[in-house]
Amino acid sequence: MIQNITKLNTVLNYVKDTFVGKNDVVDLLGICLLAKENAFLYGPPGTAKSAIVRTLSKTVKDGRNFEYLLTRFTEPNEIFGPFDIRKLKEGELLTNTEGMMPEASLVFLDEIFNANSAILNSLLTALNEKIFKRGKETKHLPALMFVGASNVLPEDESLNALFDRFLVRINVDYVNPELLQQVLLAGRKLETETETNIPEIHAEEIRELQNLCKTIDLRPIYEVYLNTIISLRNTGITISDRRAVKLQNLIAASALICGRNEAVLSDLWVLKHIWDTEEQIEILEGIINRTIEKDDNPKSHPQAMQNKTPNPEEVMKDIKILVEKWNSGILSFEEQNVIKDKLRYLQTRCDWIRNPEQKQYIQQEIESLWQKILQTV
Repeated sequence: MIQNITKLNTVLNYVKDTFVGKNDVVDLLGICLLAKENAFLYGPPGTAKSAIVRTLSKTVKDGRNFEYLLTRFTEPNEIFGPFDIRKLKEGELLTNTEGMMPEASLVFLDEIFNANSAILNSLLTALNEKIFKRGKETKHLPALMFVGASNVLPEDESLNALFDRFLVRINVDYVNPELLQQVLLAGRKLETETETNIPEIHAEEIRELQNLCKTIDLRPIYEVYLNTIISLRNTGITISDRRAVKLQNLIAASALICGRNEAVLSDLWVLKHIWDTEEQIEILEGIINRTIEKDDNPKSHPQAMQNKTPNPEEVMKDIKILVEKWNSGILSFEEQNVIKDKLRYLQTRCDWIRNPEQKQYIQQEIESLWQKILQTV
């Protein structure tokens, strides 16, 4: 099993090297692959969403991949396959699924929210239960993971159920300008070179890891996880009981990919990516970072270590924003809680600032805002 984990990490590192500045996207796709959960990529066109999934798909051997761009006029036949004409003559309604989604190991559906009512019900069942239903047909799907993508979030309520089927939401943006030169070079290399040394992992090896993921011991973080879910709900972030149960798979996957058989506090980093709206991204960042920064396990996931050394200027800027918000006028109970949560998070971040003078100055500003908050309450 250790060999399989090494293989998966080699594959993920290959995809990271191919797409500069997209480590977080690739790491989250790796987590979803291990946890057998679905991922949603959100971002503007031209941010390599399709290319990343396509490159990851190439590394999965002996598995079939299915990719499709949905439009409002997409018919079920285009996704699931046409009815088998030979069987139809015999009076049976059976689908010929060869080369279509029901036979794929990795499924990528671009512009997922263009899904129309004709395919929506079958798609919901496939995403949630990994089962294809059409008339009297019922077929268990071999899909390791479904990935959806869009440059917009759903506005129609009828699509909320579809969005809910994607446990992890990944914000894919343009890379930092500092990395642009590396992106241009990597992109040029990708277009001009024929890849021959692509690392491989077999679909069956991934399935073995998915089964192993279920055995990870979550008891060390169970109480903190429970309190975190309650805290997020109090902040106004909707987490259904079903999602709360499934999120444990992501925590287990984070532990497994780091070569551990039990979860640690820093594995909760995955909870930063369960937002429903863009506004929730920053809120989750604050609450979850405040929790995982208490952990100093040397085997923490790389994504959990991203925020260990804060930039004092950035921290100060965030504090000023909170001060302005608090002074702006009447705030709802939820809005007050969000500001308090962010302030507690910044207080924790302040402990990591190395320069003692900067640290002291920022601590004074934080204390000043706390005094204002206490006076209001």
